[in-house]
Amino acid sequence: MTSRKKADDTVTASTGNALGDLGLISSDEDILKVEIARAISNILTRYKLSQVEAAQLMLIDQPKVSKIVRGRLKDFSSERLMDYLMLLGCDIDIRITRREKAKRGRLTVAAAA
Repeated sequence: MTSRKKADDTVTASTGNALGDLGLISSDEDILKVEIARAISNILTRYKLSQVEAAQLMLIDQPKVSKIVRGRLKDFSSERLMDYLMLLGCDIDIRITRREKAKRGRLTVAAAA
């Protein structure tokens, strides 16, 4: 009979940012870019747009659309990604509210696209 090592069943509470908890996203800018890229990908899926068709609408080439869809975002600013969303026919609303003085503000993205 062989013995097996028991799996580690340790549970760690999330901060609310699963990617950050995994060490994959390091900044608010990164989180924003990921959420915008996700919205772009959702639009392509919803409207059954090929990457070539999306590239034409976004005024870029297909390899850049591929980078966005695959989450390769280091070459894109959040402003540039927002511009692509607008070229795809999306409105972007930015709301700024005041938090308690003792706390740092937070970035929240709610995408309906």
